[in-house]
Amino acid sequence: MEFHLADLFECVADAAGEREALVAGESRLSYAALDARANRVGHHFADAGLAPGSHVGIYATNRAEWVETMLGLFKVRAVPINVNFRYVEAELAYLFENADLDGLVFERRFAPRVAKVGRRLPKLRHLLVLEDDSTEAVDAVGYEDALAAASPERGFPPRS
Repeated sequence: MEFHLADLFECVADAAGEREALVAGESRLSYAALDARANRVGHHFADAGLAPGSHVGIYATNRAEWVETMLGLFKVRAVPINVNFRYVEAELAYLFENADLDGLVFERRFAPRVAKVGRRLPKLRHLLVLEDDSTEAVDAVGYEDALAAASPERGFPPRS
């Protein structure tokens, strides 16, 4: 077995699939369920054209989707970038520009900041929005819609 984080996680998911892996608020996922959702995230980003080495920001509070996204990005050899949800616009602009983001997963309540900062980033081409209690308008693919349309199977190229 290789020692890539996605490979190690998949090994655990295969060995203990029905055991609880993640508890975040009301969300409770077994290793098998978390693996399937992470696979969907990975396939979605690969289908959207993000290649190994692409940088994807995760701009969210602690929630199950944060972990799913991180694991899904590891599966396609992309680079997850944590974005502190407390950052103000200037800090976001600095981070987004210096992180060289190709994609971003963010909570709907952060849409106004993402819209302002994102206009300055021509490379930022793929946005996924996580639902929350907000009603902010956003031009992004819905996270759950993206997962529903993607495969839960692994089928990713080898990692190193």
